[in-house]
Amino acid sequence: MPLVSVPDRQRHKVFQLPVDLCADYPTWLGDRLSQGQGAHVVTINAEMAMQAEQDPELGRAIREADLVIPDGAGVVWYLRLRGKKVRRSPGIELAADLIRQAADLGWQVFFFGGAPGVAAAAAQVWQQQYPNLRVAGVQHGFLSDEERSQLLRDLETQQPQLILVGLGVPRQEFWIREHRHLSPQSIWMGIGGSFDVWSGQKQRAPRLLQQINLEWTWRLIQEPWRWRRMLALPRFAWRAVTDWS
Repeated sequence: MPLVSVPDRQRHKVFQLPVDLCADYPTWLGDRLSQGQGAHVVTINAEMAMQAEQDPELGRAIREADLVIPDGAGVVWYLRLRGKKVRRSPGIELAADLIRQAADLGWQVFFFGGAPGVAAAAAQVWQQQYPNLRVAGVQHGFLSDEERSQLLRDLETQQPQLILVGLGVPRQEFWIREHRHLSPQSIWMGIGGSFDVWSGQKQRAPRLLQQINLEWTWRLIQEPWRWRRMLALPRFAWRAVTDWS
């Protein structure tokens, strides 16, 4: 699928993975929709970049995405070391901006993923804030075969402009890549645990930790089982300072 020519969008590399820098991601994506094109949005951080080194299918999914935003502080640091002007763009904030844009422009939004009841609670929170928001559908991520078939039929029939998929990495990236053909003019975005935050099941890191790029420590406190995955961070840092190929 060809990329829209937008002057302020620049594609760079972190290792062999693309990262797109843009002054206004929501507008860029809105331009895609206005021209009849959809997009697969990936939010990349250091952990994901290292995971892609070990998982060629994840690396392929990232490289084939239409927009890859610098979600993690490590990715921002990597690019700044190489002289790029870049700011961190958390995926949860871009998704929120897109929902607001959807409410303003009349887009339909589909919420898919998370534990039973979580996506529905998140959608309800957004509808309370924006009564004009058009929710095309809500479905949790623990599907029976019948529910899975119905979900795919709904997406193909309704063609919602924005499809938010909260299945975690890499499952959400694989799922979008496999099913994007059902609604090719939609924005498909993997949003990890954003439904949990929006629904109040979990809290996002305090703003101070966000500002000093230590939001990952808050996630580790809330989800201590992640410690093994966090071992990727020092490996990423070492690669960042030694790999200039």
